[in-house]
Amino acid sequence: MTLVAGIDSSTQSCKVLVCDAETGAVLRQGRAAHPDGTEIDPAAWESAARQAVAAAGGIADVDAVAVGAQQHGMVCLDSGGAVVRPALLWNDVRSADTARALVDELGGPRAWAHAVGLVPLAAVTAAKLRWLADHEPQNADRTAAVCLPHDWLTWRLRGESGIAALTTDRSDASGTGYFDAGTDRYRLDLLELALRGRSPALPRVLGPSEALGGATVFGAGLGDNAAAALGLGAAEGDVIVSIGTSGVVCAVAADPVRDEQGFVAGFADGTGRYLPLVCTLNAARVLDAVATMLSVGHDELSALALSAPPGSAGLVLVPYLEGERTPNRPNTTGALHGLRLSNSTPANLARAAVEGMLCALADGLAHLTRHGVRVHRILLIGGGAQSRAVREIAPTVFGMPVVVPTPGEYVALGAARQAAWAFSGSPDPPAWSPPATRTYEGQDAPGMRDRYARVRDLTE
Repeated sequence: MTLVAGIDSSTQSCKVLVCDAETGAVLRQGRAAHPDGTEIDPAAWESAARQAVAAAGGIADVDAVAVGAQQHGMVCLDSGGAVVRPALLWNDVRSADTARALVDELGGPRAWAHAVGLVPLAAVTAAKLRWLADHEPQNADRTAAVCLPHDWLTWRLRGESGIAALTTDRSDASGTGYFDAGTDRYRLDLLELALRGRSPALPRVLGPSEALGGATVFGAGLGDNAAAALGLGAAEGDVIVSIGTSGVVCAVAADPVRDEQGFVAGFADGTGRYLPLVCTLNAARVLDAVATMLSVGHDELSALALSAPPGSAGLVLVPYLEGERTPNRPNTTGALHGLRLSNSTPANLARAAVEGMLCALADGLAHLTRHGVRVHRILLIGGGAQSRAVREIAPTVFGMPVVVPTPGEYVALGAARQAAWAFSGSPDPPAWSPPATRTYEGQDAPGMRDRYARVRDLTE
């Protein structure tokens, strides 16, 4: 039996799946936690990965490995391969002002959309590099290479030390702000713009099935959203809504998307196609926050939400609790609207939290469809999808049935599938069976989305 391993180095933890390369059956798995925070020493990722590998029974018997990871994180290396400073993660918003400056310097959102398919926000690597150049110029001067979390972890697990051996893939490179997925080329002029004239080395971009040789074959790796799409076996017409630390709405597409307003990021996927994507900063943590406010666990929060009427009796929660990425309001706050004596109940607040979080994601879906993205079905995944209230309320908010796959580590599974693809040398990824699913139907909720739309822009 040929074995492959997929590694998911996410914001909060590292997960490892060891799978049968032919069928995708998960044979062993392990996990380890990452430290909290939006700035982290990359060594913590390597330590967690090795702990998770050990918990999964090791990979000495594994033929191929690939790494999926959180996107956008800024990892700076010096000429000897040492980390220059702790990595800034996607959810670090100190680069919000520098993102706005970069947008203006190139000529506005339209110029960026046409250049690289996305408009820099605080999350995007280019904005973090400008922050580095402006606030830590000595570290910018020391930076000989810039890479992303999955690039760095792949490089370390392969035992490399020279920065010339760094590699990445289209999906993750497309989230940097200096790689155009439409042409599959770096825009070095935009890298230099971000770093005020500096031009460090960048990882070599590998094709979706390209293999890195050695005692163990390594696949190119992927950004986490592309990995999840590959793990789910998503096809054109599938929209994936992932509710985790962040909220993501993305779709597999044959052609690149360039959104001149900047709501949709024109990412690449893990198969040679495209993955237009909208991301929100506030997803499952909205439920965490309201559960804490009500002093209940998540099961009780779910029961409370389902006991309230659709529309929460007019109570509307705008869920911008950590600022927001879409819309681009990094310093905004959340808000509760429509509060009256008659609707000030725990049940209505619980349901308003679920509806508000989902309404923000439904806005993301609307941005995708405005760019011609077809919606055949909606796949709901992530930790938030384990909430019964989220599963049952989502079809009402989205206005169509929602398909919920069996809970699984789909980022790690997608990385494992890519590893099997790289090992096989086949032109197509292995035909693993898609996960079992359950479909949820919605109720009518007249005016709910309209009420949310009227108040979402009132926050400061």
